[in-house]
Amino acid sequence: MVDGRSTEAPGARDDLDQLAVADLVAAIAQADAEVPLAVANAQPAIVAFLEALEPRMRAGGRLFYLGAGTSGRLGILDASELPPTYGVPPDR
Repeated sequence: MVDGRSTEAPGARDDLDQLAVADLVAAIAQADAEVPLAVANAQPAIVAFLEALEPRMRAGGRLFYLGAGTSGRLGILDASELPPTYGVPPDR
């Protein structure tokens, strides 16, 4: 954990490039299997965030994504889905 942010910590595995293909696929599958539990554990924080965000967005507020590399690209991907998926005006 770095400064209280577990997402910024190095991964549990630092040998992925040394694994046999079958072991690499198994390691990826194991990591992917942890996602639903992490989301379930984060549900109270997600609900609190969304409940605080919704009235602010209705009042004309904005949500800023900050990120570099993959995080930044995922923010752009999310933003591009807002108009067609949720009907958010493109200028928002």
